[in-house]
Amino acid sequence: MTDAELEDLVRRFNACAVPRPEWTHAAHLAVGLWHVSRYGREDALVRLRAGITRLNESNGVVNSPTSGYHETVTRAYVDLLADFAARHAEKTAAERVTALFADPLSDRKALFRFYSRPLLESSAARLDWVKPDLAPLP
Repeated sequence: MTDAELEDLVRRFNACAVPRPEWTHAAHLAVGLWHVSRYGREDALVRLRAGITRLNESNGVVNSPTSGYHETVTRAYVDLLADFAARHAEKTAAERVTALFADPLSDRKALFRFYSRPLLESSAARLDWVKPDLAPLP
């Protein structure tokens, strides 16, 4: 991914113009890493929470206890991405995303190192922050 491609993805995310088929796990991670790198952990979480919810709604995805936005997944990844961004601060935004895609953190199952499947897939975890039950986040 180039810097221009990343900037375009973030612009379309903020404009709710990323079609559902393009809103992949990789797109989530790239947008999340960009936000954490640009705004820091706390501000990025606020922006991503609102942006993902809006994008879901614009794509016809219902944000509910069983679908759509997932608070624990978002917050856990923001923490992990902030740690990753700090370790790769010398890189450009696109270089950080490329490094992320080569890192085990980009695996769709990465959060299962910290959370049991039943906990992470629960409605409680979707609706509100739940601490990991297997290992602490860094």
